[in-house]
Amino acid sequence: MVNFHMVNRLSGALLLSLVILWGCNGESGKASAEMPVGMFDSGTGGLTVMEAFLALDEFDNSTGESGSDGIPDFRGELFTFLADQANMPYGVYNAEGKGDYLKELILNDAKFLTTAPNNSKIVVVACNTATAYGLTDIDGYLKQSGTGVKVIGVINAAVKALMENIPSGEKASVGVMATAGTISSGGYERTILEAFRQRGDSLMPYVFNQPGVGFAEAVDMEPSFLKTSATAPRDEYKGPQAGSGAGEINPELMKVYRFDTSNNALLVEKGSEGYKKIQLNSAGNYARFHMVSLVENLRKSGAGVPMKNIILGCTHYPYLLDTLEKVASELRELIIDGRYPYRDLLPEKINFIDPAKYVAIESYISLRDDNLLARREGESSLRSFISIPAPGTDSSLLDERGGFTYSFKYGRVPGEASKTYIIEELQNRHMPVESIQRIRERLPLTFSLMKID
Repeated sequence: MVNFHMVNRLSGALLLSLVILWGCNGESGKASAEMPVGMFDSGTGGLTVMEAFLALDEFDNSTGESGSDGIPDFRGELFTFLADQANMPYGVYNAEGKGDYLKELILNDAKFLTTAPNNSKIVVVACNTATAYGLTDIDGYLKQSGTGVKVIGVINAAVKALMENIPSGEKASVGVMATAGTISSGGYERTILEAFRQRGDSLMPYVFNQPGVGFAEAVDMEPSFLKTSATAPRDEYKGPQAGSGAGEINPELMKVYRFDTSNNALLVEKGSEGYKKIQLNSAGNYARFHMVSLVENLRKSGAGVPMKNIILGCTHYPYLLDTLEKVASELRELIIDGRYPYRDLLPEKINFIDPAKYVAIESYISLRDDNLLARREGESSLRSFISIPAPGTDSSLLDERGGFTYSFKYGRVPGEASKTYIIEELQNRHMPVESIQRIRERLPLTFSLMKID
């Protein structure tokens, strides 16, 4: 058996040969109830899905039937979580023409979780982009292994939740907020429309897609998208810029965005004719920009159908749910030239759909049906892993935080993935203090099982 940590430290032809061998012979027998639940995301955002698993109480633990019994459904389960932080965000690869490289990363994640010493009994793809681009490849790999291990992705789970909220025959506008890669895949829109057709609906919903450029990266404080020490616009910034086109920050909408301008959360440069540069420099401002942009697209479409449901198609976005809800409320009350331009487009209560809970439900049912639930007494346990640049990586290829530079990260070619990074157990030194604090506050069940305090 080839250990993933060892594989990532090898190089050249030997490494490639071992990866091929590992992919073909990495099985270690059939899935069993004693094995852990394996989960991965392109970053630590996927821990929001882990929290949903730990909090789930939708079933009777004795019978497995629907109905809360006051006991966590996954009580006593072992979990293994992988954050592929070195290679995030996944949503950029396809836009940079690196779709094949992205699939290689995704399959590496699944192999890490399903080979020794991890040997998971199910693979949960907590990443929307990985679900859109790699779910089929993972499924094929697992079927070939003959272990009986199944894979669960977030997109179908989110759409199932959406269908529960839209009665048949109702006109609907649906918002999808996701990474640029997830949006460009068409995975959500295709799955939504197919679900309506299968239900026999004659009315198809309006689907409004909002590619969240920089949103997930800002949550994880990636330097190309957010730099807390910056005091003025900077050349290496990769987030939305000032302009009037799609995906740009429209200076005419500054009163609509209501950006936070404190503590350099917004970096601007003005000229004699107005704004020359606008750069977002806080996760909250990224949330504001993308929420306003989504609703603006609805307004300009003329569809005239209120947006009651918005899918949070990235595991990082629930961290900013309170901001998204606040922006929606502000837009409803906003008066421009004596009128309310957004009030008829937004109900007082928007249903923001976080797929996490529904992925947990689907995973529970799959494990129950396959008789793979551990049903242990006592607390669950969690082993968390994170990817980092391989030791010895040239310093010119690393940014100020020790991660890959943007140009190197998206300049790699298929066959190189395992040569550039390694995987270690997640510790507090791997994350900014702000990220650890966010997990402590927002994901208490997960934090209690992690060794990052």
